[in-house]
Amino acid sequence: MDPQGVSARGRTATLADVARLAGVSVGTASKALNGRGQLRSETRSAVVAAAEKLGFTMNGVARALHSGRTYTVGLVATDDVGRFYFPVLLGAEDALGPGRIAVFLCDTRGDPVRERLYVDTLVGRRVDGLIVTGCVTDPRPPIDVPEGVPVVYAIAPSADPRDASVTIDNERAGRLAAEHLLGAGRRRIGCISGRDDQRSATQRAESAARVLAEAGLGLTGGAPRYGAWSEEWGRQAAHQLLTVDPDLDAVICGSDQVARGVIDTLEHAGRSVPGDVAVIGFDNWDVMATGRSPALTTLDPQLELIGRRAAQRLLEAIDGRPSGGVETVAPSMVFRGSTGVPVAVP
Repeated sequence: MDPQGVSARGRTATLADVARLAGVSVGTASKALNGRGQLRSETRSAVVAAAEKLGFTMNGVARALHSGRTYTVGLVATDDVGRFYFPVLLGAEDALGPGRIAVFLCDTRGDPVRERLYVDTLVGRRVDGLIVTGCVTDPRPPIDVPEGVPVVYAIAPSADPRDASVTIDNERAGRLAAEHLLGAGRRRIGCISGRDDQRSATQRAESAARVLAEAGLGLTGGAPRYGAWSEEWGRQAAHQLLTVDPDLDAVICGSDQVARGVIDTLEHAGRSVPGDVAVIGFDNWDVMATGRSPALTTLDPQLELIGRRAAQRLLEAIDGRPSGGVETVAPSMVFRGSTGVPVAVP
């Protein structure tokens, strides 16, 4: 089957017509239009110009036949809420190119059996590669795929350091939070995070504690407080901190949900936020961060960027340039009212 277009003479244009007009081989024309191969920019431009002149476009079946690829990738997710994998999916689609490479999304719901079935199905469909994403940053076992099927892990890195992984820089997150509060003049700072068996909780909290130690300060309460990723835990832990130190003036929280619970307790105890106590969260989850007043200063984990980087590394591997190792993406601070940053009134 020839890729189809309309030639200047009114008949169906073929890839051979494009190659002839551009003065290159059919193989070179195919590489140029598929964005593959190490071609000079002049050659690629000449092929694209010829294709445009002839009104030629590569259809999906023809591209697969000429390249040996299916122009599909699989995204295997373990986040049944969708709050984490959906931004990763959006970022991956941006990098893969709208209309160029299709993404098959499979949510395993945290079930290893479902994951195995989905991986086997995707490999059976001859996807060009896989992106495997999770909702925690703890290393996960690598998936078993046939040799030659590239895999990149997003958020949850592979336990095999030789694999390609892109994840959140949790230590950077803790440092940014502590530095922001110190810069705002806060000195009696507590830390309330999530589960102590998860890296995202411990790395952020320990990093913040190190920054305070460098400034000659310690965490209020002596150590981070770990619990559930919930508003209820935030309320309980904030009550504990106020009991230990009624003059507490800032709280670093491991998530936006925890932060909202902290603010509930502070306000119930008559402490104004941010006047008496500044609060900072993590996730930049819109419904939590902006759903109430004061809006929450928080760290955005840059999940879309993680998705784009994972897809870019997958494309490089598909193109014969694989790279291993863990790449971390630094979160960005989103300043809002809960730490005393003025909020513009529309």
